[in-house]
Amino acid sequence: KAAREARKAEKERKKLEKKAKKEAERAAAEAANRIDDVQYLSFDQQDGYAPMGDMVRTMSRSRTGRDFIDITDLGASDTAKYKPGSTVWARGRLHSIRVKGGSCFLVLRQDSFNTVQACFFKDKEDPEGSAKMIRYLKSLTVESVIDLEGVVAEASVKSCSVQDVELNVKRIHAVSKAGAMLPFLVEDAARSEEEVEASQDTDRPFPRLGQELRLDNRWMDLRAPANNAIMRIQSAICQLYRESLYSQGFVEIHTPKLIAGESESGAGVFTTDYFGTVACLAQSPQLYKQMAISSDLERVFEIGPVFRAEKSHTRRHLCEFTGLDLEMAINDHYLETLEVVHEVFKHIFTGLETRHAKELAIIREQYPSSAVTFTEEPCIVHWPEAMEILKGEGFDMGDEMGDLTGAMELALGATIKEKYGTDFFMLDKYPSEIRPFYTMPDPDDDRFSNSYDIFLRGQEICSGAQRCHDPDLVMEIIEKKDMEAGDGLKTYVESFRHGVSPHAGAGFGLERVVFLYLGLDNVRKASMFPRDPNRCTP
Repeated sequence: KAAREARKAEKERKKLEKKAKKEAERAAAEAANRIDDVQYLSFDQQDGYAPMGDMVRTMSRSRTGRDFIDITDLGASDTAKYKPGSTVWARGRLHSIRVKGGSCFLVLRQDSFNTVQACFFKDKEDPEGSAKMIRYLKSLTVESVIDLEGVVAEASVKSCSVQDVELNVKRIHAVSKAGAMLPFLVEDAARSEEEVEASQDTDRPFPRLGQELRLDNRWMDLRAPANNAIMRIQSAICQLYRESLYSQGFVEIHTPKLIAGESESGAGVFTTDYFGTVACLAQSPQLYKQMAISSDLERVFEIGPVFRAEKSHTRRHLCEFTGLDLEMAINDHYLETLEVVHEVFKHIFTGLETRHAKELAIIREQYPSSAVTFTEEPCIVHWPEAMEILKGEGFDMGDEMGDLTGAMELALGATIKEKYGTDFFMLDKYPSEIRPFYTMPDPDDDRFSNSYDIFLRGQEICSGAQRCHDPDLVMEIIEKKDMEAGDGLKTYVESFRHGVSPHAGAGFGLERVVFLYLGLDNVRKASMFPRDPNRCTP
């Protein structure tokens, strides 16, 4: 009996031993195949890190000592910073990836515009490591942010912006993984309407992405090269605007956006509670830039937000936009201001075409347009001439005291382009009835005013005027327009009672300038995150 029990125990022991061995082998195989996250702390220690795997969340644990390159510095030419044979680290988005058998081709994208091909091939001397790398590469999702170490090698890659070299992958890590399901592909967002339309009768039509889908996922839409470049052109216009005004002796100011009353007459306002009283979001810096003139800041400008509570569902109106405003003391005539404005826009137009040709080329590939034409000296059209032109175009101008419709503006712009050879012109002497209360009347006929609008490609981008600096006349006009002179207007008028230089100014909508300069079909394309009556997110 004892012998039988011993044999039984031995049999059980061997069974458990065999099971444990199998479990150990399984665990070892699983460990060998598992792709763990990588905590990359130091370039000097990287030989101890796995060459693939998601990066542990970046939480500023250390400075790793890696030198990340700009892929535009790659190339096979003698002038390239990183030539064939160089080992480099690059960070970018995974633009595309294709894995087949023991090979992988992927495209890394930087700054929306620049791409380089990277590749991995199975290493016969390390089949297990190669298989693990291929498995990891298969797990990567398009639009993920990745770090890649590779060796620069000569190649011919016509589909990337870097065309004479590629990167042979040594290490690759996902820094931030994109979800497998995206609202749309960046390559679809980057196609021109002409390309999409031409594909509709083929076996594989390209998707047409609607405006709402794009705006709901605006961060994705802005990854498309042309849309990204539009934001850079917007930035460039602000820079060029500042450059020109600084060179002409202007000072940049920053005015309140919470005000006690309306800054315009007739435009809708957003109201908010201000510690028990009602305040408005500023419709413009108008009153404050005039008060700056009274403060002996004789030439001022501002770039800041403007709010309009108008239910305008058009392709050229927004409820919030960026205003480019200026105001200046004048010696004799508001033409002094128009000359300054003309110099500003000459600088902007010339600067865009010369200093930002790359961005413009990318935009015009998806959204075709040509460079704006303009005259060396200001092209100023007076109201009576405009009326004659529009009547000649078949418009009923009535008593000629009404504002221009969009169709009238376009027709006027087309005729001015044909007559004077310019896309950029100024129309002055508007009827006083359709201008704000702070506008100086015409000295010969107060039915008209010393005001002007400025047009680009047949659409208005700016309103301006000589301002009424006489406090008694301002109050007379306020009464005439049946306006209530609240606390905000009272302090504004009071600033004139202490003496103020004659002055004039103008205000532009940045997004509208971008939209018209680039010939876009909707101002929302020129706004990073547009606000209109139906949209307050994202």
